[in-house]
Amino acid sequence: MVDKIIVEIVDELDPSEVYQELSDPNSGGICVFVGAVREFTQNEQVMALEFETYQGMAIKEMSKIAQDAMKKWDLNKVVIRHAVGEKGVEEPVVVVGASSAHRDACFTACRFLIDTLKETVPIWKKEMFKNKSVWVSATP
Repeated sequence: MVDKIIVEIVDELDPSEVYQELSDPNSGGICVFVGAVREFTQNEQVMALEFETYQGMAIKEMSKIAQDAMKKWDLNKVVIRHAVGEKGVEEPVVVVGASSAHRDACFTACRFLIDTLKETVPIWKKEMFKNKSVWVSATP
């Protein structure tokens, strides 16, 4: 049996595999969001981001978010995957996705997945600029 929910903390993130993970014969809609490192934050050039997490708690929270989404929108599959470590500009750092019978459910669920992850999962982000580094995430 194929997993209906995939949640992972990884060192390297490859968004190209997510379509196959979300594909399901009962899904007419598959929605994926990929978050990447952008070059500028508040007019300052970002050299890299560094992510740290409390992995046990992060996986637990990510699983809860995925299960909530599955029930609320009657989804067929959910993927939540976040990278840790140092990531350069344009590198992917997070991917969330959902598949469902119809597009409205997977679009809405995908937004819920990323927004709730950012609000509740213990993943911390450090922005590294040319002359300074700043921890910016206020998640628990």
